[in-house]
Amino acid sequence: MTVQQDMQKAAAAAKSALGTYETFATSTQDQSAKQMFQDMSTDMQRHVAQLNSRLNYIESNNGLNQPSQG
Repeated sequence: MTVQQDMQKAAAAAKSALGTYETFATSTQDQSAKQMFQDMSTDMQRHVAQLNSRLNYIESNNGLNQPSQG
C-alpha cells in the first residue's frame, strides 16, 4: 500500500468516526454524553481536515501524479 492509499484510508476512517460521534450526539438524551460526543465530533472534524490537507499535499506533490514532460 502506498502512503497516498494509507492517507485515503485514514481519512475515510476519520470521516466514519465523525459520523458515528454525530449520530451518538443526536441520539442520546443524556446531556453530559451529548456534550462529550459533540466535543469528540469537533475534534474529529479537525482530524479530518488535517488528513485531507495532507492528502491534498501528497496528491499534488507526488511525482507519479504529475504529467510527463516528454
